[in-house]
Amino acid sequence: MLDHEEKFLFKEEILHLSNAVAEPGVLDNVEDLLTDVITSPRFDSEVFTLERSLQVMLGPRAGTTLVGLLTVAPEVFDEVAEVRIPSELHERLVAWRARFGLAIDNALNFLNNPDGIQGHNFATQIAHVEDRRVLQGRLTLVRYNNEPQFFMADASVFLSLVADIMERLGPYLESDAVEAETLARLRDAIQLIERKTASRN
Repeated sequence: MLDHEEKFLFKEEILHLSNAVAEPGVLDNVEDLLTDVITSPRFDSEVFTLERSLQVMLGPRAGTTLVGLLTVAPEVFDEVAEVRIPSELHERLVAWRARFGLAIDNALNFLNNPDGIQGHNFATQIAHVEDRRVLQGRLTLVRYNNEPQFFMADASVFLSLVADIMERLGPYLESDAVEAETLARLRDAIQLIERKTASRN
């Protein structure tokens, strides 16, 4: 369970989430997204981007909080009840945890298991969306059963994901964790992105 400080911060996050879904129809939109993901034939790979989709829909902070609630231990909802959020929201959160939580948690654990993914391939494509050209990436994961699964997203989503990964790995790296060649590739890639986007800035 949560200690005193964690409980305070947790309740703050729940209140923020409650405000983010206060608009009529937002709860239905979130449930539709969760249902689409959980029933997709590419469920595991789409779960990989679920948090980012919720962040776009609700805002970064609320989206992250909701993913945490979907996969948290059920008894934590006793703490949620104390926040006195609208009863409909509390009922939905409990129902979503029961309906989607275990499957999402298992999928995320599986995707985070290197033994479950035997290889990957990344490609780019240009899509035409609402009369404009959009650069997209397509990441294909080859599973242990040799069955490929993929997900697509705009370039900005993948670049944000790369930044997230680097920020989260960085604090735990040791001096011999990254080869010099990899660091050089990262530097070259960042310089290329800066050159390509310089005109916009």
